[in-house]
Amino acid sequence: TNTTFAETMRRLDATVATVAIAATGVEYATRIPLQAGDVVTNITFITGGTAAGTPTAGYAVLRSPTGAKLAQTADFGNTARAANTAFTVALTDEYLVTEPGLYYVGLSFTASTVPTMHGKTFGNAVLAGNLGLGAEVLAVTHGSSVGATAPDTIATPTTVANLVYLAVT
Repeated sequence: TNTTFAETMRRLDATVATVAIAATGVEYATRIPLQAGDVVTNITFITGGTAAGTPTAGYAVLRSPTGAKLAQTADFGNTARAANTAFTVALTDEYLVTEPGLYYVGLSFTASTVPTMHGKTFGNAVLAGNLGLGAEVLAVTHGSSVGATAPDTIATPTTVANLVYLAVT
């Protein structure tokens, strides 16, 4: 097995602290490259300038290249998520990557105010989408009222223009 550290983007490129991820109860998912032998046990996210307001549920999730749920964290519940803070959350079960590829890492908050994240914006979702050149879709939102449990798959995704900095270890 490998010592795992992977990022959705270079940390130096996460220059915007006001990146919106999704509406309350909606999952945001973005691509992350993983190699065979990687063991994923934690997901780290960095809140932006807006803290979570009155959170009631949420999670982080690791998904396969096709969007199937592989492992997720426990329910975030009412855990406070202050602005401009790194949070590392443990998956309930570690995941051993057997095939290299572009996996998804997802994040969802159910709260009166969903926190913003550090990352960048493309300005238009078309740029983050499938350009017909074999390029993968970079970031999507999906689901509604998902609460504490990640859906089993990414169904009816909407491509979004925001790329959030997430890391797995």
